[in-house]
Amino acid sequence: MTTPQLDRADALRASLATWTVDAVEAVCGERATRALAREQVLPARLAARASSTPEATLTRVFLLGDAVPVARLDDALPGVGADGAAAMGLVELSAGEARARVDLRPYETTTADGEARWWVASDLGEDVTGERLEADHVLGIGGASLTLAGMTMRSPVGRVLDLGTGCGIQALHASQHARAVVATDISRRALAFAEFNRALNIAGAWDLREGSMLEPVAGERFDLVVSNPPFVITPPGTPEFEYRASGVQGDGIVSGLISSVGSVLAPGGVAQMLGNWEIHGGGWGDGLEAWLAASPVPLDAWVIERDQLDAAEYAETWLRDAGVTPERGRAAFEDAYEAYLSDFDARGVTAVGFGMVLLRRPLSGAPTLRRLEQHEGALQEPFGAYLVDALAAHDLVASLSDQALLDARWTVAADVTRESYGPVLQADPSHLLLRQGAGLGRSISMDTALAGFVGACDGELAAGQIAHALAALLDVPSGVMIEGLVPAIRELVADGFLTPAAD
Repeated sequence: MTTPQLDRADALRASLATWTVDAVEAVCGERATRALAREQVLPARLAARASSTPEATLTRVFLLGDAVPVARLDDALPGVGADGAAAMGLVELSAGEARARVDLRPYETTTADGEARWWVASDLGEDVTGERLEADHVLGIGGASLTLAGMTMRSPVGRVLDLGTGCGIQALHASQHARAVVATDISRRALAFAEFNRALNIAGAWDLREGSMLEPVAGERFDLVVSNPPFVITPPGTPEFEYRASGVQGDGIVSGLISSVGSVLAPGGVAQMLGNWEIHGGGWGDGLEAWLAASPVPLDAWVIERDQLDAAEYAETWLRDAGVTPERGRAAFEDAYEAYLSDFDARGVTAVGFGMVLLRRPLSGAPTLRRLEQHEGALQEPFGAYLVDALAAHDLVASLSDQALLDARWTVAADVTRESYGPVLQADPSHLLLRQGAGLGRSISMDTALAGFVGACDGELAAGQIAHALAALLDVPSGVMIEGLVPAIRELVADGFLTPAAD
């Protein structure tokens, strides 16, 4: 396998200018684009072969693994040509044809300054080559990468650490809102791809460092750490790839990172990562609580478990991801499957949870946030922006005394709706719900008092005034009404249902 070279990056970027995400979809059409999302390339190949545009040629070569005449690639890359692309390690030329040596594809994202268009190189995928991946395979932009990019908070920061950078997609995102980016990886091959992608897409330099986990940055401090670590549990006798397996037993790579990342966070600094955690018969968060307790730096913590698989489901998922299936060799599949089950059973693993982790080093004082929750539904985009607002809301609530909370004026957030339902012939509804449209799409059940309180939150009256009015209306002592409402108001503000009224 090869890695791309930096020569002529500027010329390559100019040649790729019209090859965008929209251009690829126009070449392939809706049916083939949907098939590509299922990792089926044939419909897209057929569609692209029917066109002779430069965009079709680039799509055929770099996305679909198709061979094209050298002259056609010359036309599609006027600033580089087929020979230049070959010299950069992007293609190989043989018998008048050009064929990709790397995967290269357009990518688009929205930043604070508008839309950014990049081109990201990685190793060719199995769907194109039809062959098992090499152990040092450098993964491109996959579902996990997109999830992490979408959940990352994009507030302007000083230093960002992209831990386990891979092809560098998180570092590219970080470059849009950070003054400095440090990117690490245990794989020299991955670092080479990351540096190529930087040179192809942005001005300025990254500090690229080879090494495992936090070792390359020990003693340093960062305002933001992002990581999609090699968290896949990989027992002996199962497929190993650098991009997904750490060589550490079980979920040790995630536990080690959660327990130690606080040591490189500046005060107020945040770490955001993906991971999975073993469940050993108790609560799903037991292990996470222990890892957090082991941190030498006390941290705020918010963990959202998105999925949970039993041992067999987990084994099947990652064997399929590695291309180990019964259709390709039943004996090899069953041996690896058995290795998974034997390892999990020997260590008492009943299930494995997957999700996202947000850790924060307090600016001062003790941590105030410890939230471990499960959420299997869709996340409303942009989720990173939601997390920024959610942390700000938590900090606001944590800073307010009960009296300050009651003295404040609140208004219902724009994305919140009220629902009521019950038997058709019943005059009053049996259930009242508040439902959130953004973020986690939470819903909260309300009694009559809380429904009346929320219904009066239009920013005109202070919370305490509304509480006293409700107490009189419902013939409840004011102290009792306030005692019940205060914790509910705190929860509603922290979860984004209520926001401070504008002055």
